[in-house]
Amino acid sequence: MTATNQSILTKANEAIAKGNYEEFLQYCTDDTKWTFVGDQVLTGKEAVRIWMSNEYIEPPQNEVKHLISEKEYLTVLGYLTVMRKNGTRDQFSYCDVWKFRDGKMAELVAFVIESTDLKDTKL
Repeated sequence: MTATNQSILTKANEAIAKGNYEEFLQYCTDDTKWTFVGDQVLTGKEAVRIWMSNEYIEPPQNEVKHLISEKEYLTVLGYLTVMRKNGTRDQFSYCDVWKFRDGKMAELVAFVIESTDLKDTKL
């Protein structure tokens, strides 16, 4: 199961890297729930779709450093660079904890912090 979940997330991330957000959403359950700790909670594919269209002016650059699996959970540590509407690029370090159900991404708890220089961040 853990190798399957890693494969699912890898394919989903590849879809995002290509800007294919609808393909990404196919890997999520209809009732997917995303919690951005200290920020907001998104419930359902439509909420995620709207969030992605507002946040991703262009596909984000994502560098996964570690995948840690246990049963239906997959923890991901990595770096993310996102283009903003004003043309600047913001860099983040993140820890995502995904819960899988029936071969799809059902829940996300995301811990995201802005990083001024990702090279200084050690994961």
